Amino acid sequence: MAAKSLQEQLLGAGLIDKKKAKKIKTEQMQHKQKVKNGKAAPVDESARLEELKRQREEKAERDRALNLEKQRIAQKKAIQGQIRQMIEQNRIRKEEGDIAYHFTDDKLVKQIYISQAMHDDLSRGRLAIVKLDQAYELVAEPIAAKIKERDETYVLVCNNRLDDVVDEDDPYADFKIPDDLMW
Repeated sequence: MAAKSLQEQLLGAGLIDKKKAKKIKTEQMQHKQKVKNGKAAPVDESARLEELKRQREEKAERDRALNLEKQRIAQKKAIQGQIRQMIEQNRIRKEEGDIAYHFTDDKLVKQIYISQAMHDDLSRGRLAIVKLDQAYELVAEPIAAKIKERDETYVLVCNNRLDDVVDEDDPYADFKIPDDLMW
């Protein structure tokens, strides 16, 4: 078995194509002719091999960076798909209500009309408002927490959960807030 030339090895490894191999061969022949005629200095093969090794390492590093970027994009798409699926499967059907609930979406004040029960649940943190494409959906607070773990830009309103805790030393315990009071 005969030893392969560097050019054949590079072709076999896929680092150069046939055109580039032919171009390199013609350049070598031209350089040999110039050296023979005394018009050029001889080429140092070890320096050339070092240059090829450096180029190969640079290409491998670029390929690694490109693969990491592709993986990051694929992971982001997978997370968006998971969020979409969670919202579609767990959205709560909005009841047409007469109470306007105002919230902000990217510095814009938006509103949805909901029932009193949903308004209470949103205020107490049992429900949350999430954005799916250009629509706003209501989901339960645990689902909103899972969505927030993956990407918090989808969750627009998720109040802290308040359970009706009665404080024994509350001086205003006898004064209840009226149900019809809107701020």
